[in-house]
Amino acid sequence: MLFDGKSMDKFRNFKKETIGKSWVIEDETIHLKTIKENGKSKAEDGGDIITTDQYKDFDFKLEWKIGNCGNSGIFFNVHEGDFGVSFETGVEMQILDNTCHPDARYPQHRAGDLYDMKECTFSTVKPAGEWNKIRILSIDGSYEFWQNGYKVVEFTIGDEEWNKMLKNSKFFDWKGFAKYDSGHIALQDHSDPVWFRNIKIKKL
Repeated sequence: MLFDGKSMDKFRNFKKETIGKSWVIEDETIHLKTIKENGKSKAEDGGDIITTDQYKDFDFKLEWKIGNCGNSGIFFNVHEGDFGVSFETGVEMQILDNTCHPDARYPQHRAGDLYDMKECTFSTVKPAGEWNKIRILSIDGSYEFWQNGYKVVEFTIGDEEWNKMLKNSKFFDWKGFAKYDSGHIALQDHSDPVWFRNIKIKKL
């Protein structure tokens, strides 16, 4: 268990030893608490949180729900070093309210997608406010994304398909993106309310 509903001691903020006060435990979930300012949502003291440990081959599971029209994400193979944010290195499984967030207009930007690179084979996401079960499986550089019991994306970093997807994405000239075969797992602060629970990982 990475989160048992009671303690966030297996997480910390990116490049910090503490967790921002906007990340709270609520009803046995990790919740990013936000406020409205000038009509926009934001976390006063949030930032991405990452696992204290790093992982290479793993079977990772959690449940998430998102606020209305919200956006978040799960990153893996995240490195800190000279990088400023987790998405500079980490590959992302997208979290989104597909019904009304602007990103839903774009292929590869919807819930369960390999963000900006590969869209789900079919949509299995539930509406905002309802729980979604996901699984990310990592074995020797090959990955599977599962959402609500269905495998929705699979890819292998470095193969011909990956290189083509990378070339057509915004990450093509990013020096650290997907360059590491292990790292932290991150939960994103995208300024929208989001909840996580039943967070588990098995090293393979």
